[in-house]
Order: sequence, then structure tokens, then C-alpha cells
Amino acid sequence: MLAPRRFAPLFALCAFSCLSLLHAQDAKKADKNAAVVPVPREGNWVKRHESINERAKQGDVDLVFIGDSITQNWEGAGKEVWEKYYGKRKAVNLGISGDRTQHVLWRLENGNIDGISPKVAVLMIGTNNSNGSDYTAEQIGEGITAIVKKLNEKLPKTKVLILAAFPRGEKPSPQREKLAKASEIAGSLADDKQIFYLDIGKKFLDADGTLSRELMPDLLHLNPKSYGIWAESIEETLVKLLGEEK
Repeated sequence: MLAPRRFAPLFALCAFSCLSLLHAQDAKKADKNAAVVPVPREGNWVKRHESINERAKQGDVDLVFIGDSITQNWEGAGKEVWEKYYGKRKAVNLGISGDRTQHVLWRLENGNIDGISPKVAVLMIGTNNSNGSDYTAEQIGEGITAIVKKLNEKLPKTKVLILAAFPRGEKPSPQREKLAKASEIAGSLADDKQIFYLDIGKKFLDADGTLSRELMPDLLHLNPKSYGIWAESIEETLVKLLGEEK
């Protein structure tokens, strides 16, 4: 009967240590930047994701565009511009409306780029992470960085062109500043060998920083004219990265 009493302090110490470890693990999870934790979405998103996977299975891909609604809408407002610039380039649109960095990460881990080895991947993501106080610029930058590293891991032969998030809102704002800083963080990865960075945001702005509804009717999404500006602004870089120079 004396044995349990003799070991009671040891049991108590073990229990305390285990609880402390659990609390530490919970705290670590709570501190984890959600922008770098891959998660899926529901509803029509799943159908879009699966359709991209099916296209990947067909292979024969030289160029991919990865992003959110601004990228997906190459199939809408940007359709004619896409056909002009990318129709003959074996290009595939990997954009899904509403996506944040964590959703793109999940897609890359779950089929969107399986079985293909494009020459170039054009990436623009992060604007949906910038709403309110959901994420800091640093957290968004970490999310974009995680995507680039995932692309390098799964597509080691693919050159990655990171585009700074396009300006949004009529006038300069804290949200614009947050996106600019996040883009710069991701842009620091550029080595001009495998990873490249372009900021073409000023192409959409007036001299005083005003974003015109003539280019982005809702001050976020592009129209045919602004998709033309996007395509023209990256064309010289794409020609080099795709090896099309003569």
C-alpha cells in the first residue's frame, strides 16, 4: 500500500509535463499562420478544382496561370485577350474565384499540377487574404512564399513568374499598402534564374494613384482593356521565359 504513495509525486510530475506539452502544442497551432496551412473549400469550388485536375491529366501544358477570380476571369472578360496571347501556347488557367493562399496550396498538393511540367507558371494571389485584419502583410507574404516553394518542389523545371498583387480600391489605402508589402516579401525570392518577379500595378493607375473604373469597373476585377494591359506588360518576360526568343 506504500508504493502508490511513493510514486504519487512522479505521477503528478508526469501528468503536469504532459499537460504542459499539450498546451504548448495548442499554442503553436494557434500561432500558425493560416495563410500557409493548405485547406480546401466547398460547393462549386470543388467542381472547378476537379476540372483543373482533369485538364492536368491530359498533359501537354507549357504555361499555367495560378490565382483567384482575377486569374479565372481570363475565361470571362479576358477571353479574347487570352486567345490572342495564349491560345497557341498550350496555356491552362488554374484560377479559382475567391481563393486565398491556403486554398491554392491545397490545390497544388491535390492534383492541379500533377503529371505536367510547364515551362512557366504565372502566379498572382493574396488579394483575398488582405480583407480587414484577417492577415498581416507578413502573413500574406509567407503564404505566397509557401506557394512558390511548393511549385519549386513539385515542378523543379518550371520557371515561376510572381506578379505583385494588382492595386484595388479607388485611392491609395492601407489595404493597398498591405498587398504591396506582401508582394515585395514574396518578390524577394526572385533569383532571375528560376524565380522571377514583376510589379505592373502602376500600369493600371493614374499619376496620382487613382484606379479608374474604366479599367476595373468594381475597383478590383479587370475588364477586356485591363486584361490587355496585363498581357502586354508581361509579354516580353514570357517570351524569354518560354524560350521563344529568336
